[in-house]
Amino acid sequence: MGTFGLILFGLYLLAMIVLDIAMIISLLKPGDERRQMIVWKASTWTLAGITGSLVFSIAERIIKSHEMQVNPFTTLTAAATIYFICLLFYKKKYGD
Repeated sequence: MGTFGLILFGLYLLAMIVLDIAMIISLLKPGDERRQMIVWKASTWTLAGITGSLVFSIAERIIKSHEMQVNPFTTLTAAATIYFICLLFYKKKYGD
């Protein structure tokens, strides 16, 4: 991998770390009832997405007889991505 590839990977990694931290801050930030509803809806879809992904991963590992491995960074990054997509959708839908 060349220098440009390493820089690009580093920027992607940094963006994912920032996204993960922003998700945690967003979940802990207090707000009014409308904001809480938006966060709850986004959190529900995030939980459903990650749970579904893990169920499919487990089924695949059982069928292929592979050992089960979960990369926590990948799972957290996927959760943060799903969360912010849902959060943007519900913010636009309900206004915040």
